[in-house]
Amino acid sequence: MSIFIENYIIIYIMGVREDLKILLVKEKMTLTELAREAEEKSGKKFTVHSLSQKLVNSSMKYDELKFLAEILGYRIKFEKIESE
Repeated sequence: MSIFIENYIIIYIMGVREDLKILLVKEKMTLTELAREAEEKSGKKFTVHSLSQKLVNSSMKYDELKFLAEILGYRIKFEKIESE
């Protein structure tokens, strides 16, 4: 299965950590800036440490990844694999 992140980039499932790092580089944003913006938009506490721990431990929830992707200007889309 592959995840397509809309906005002209295709990312195959490597892991949330790698996918998010690619998007941060593409958007020239740091994890610190992402945490700050996530906190401003949600009103909830987001810290670099908590985001980093979730990425390292592979414990980020889908809705959290979806929210962070939206902050970066992306939408997650699942596409069915066509049988050959």
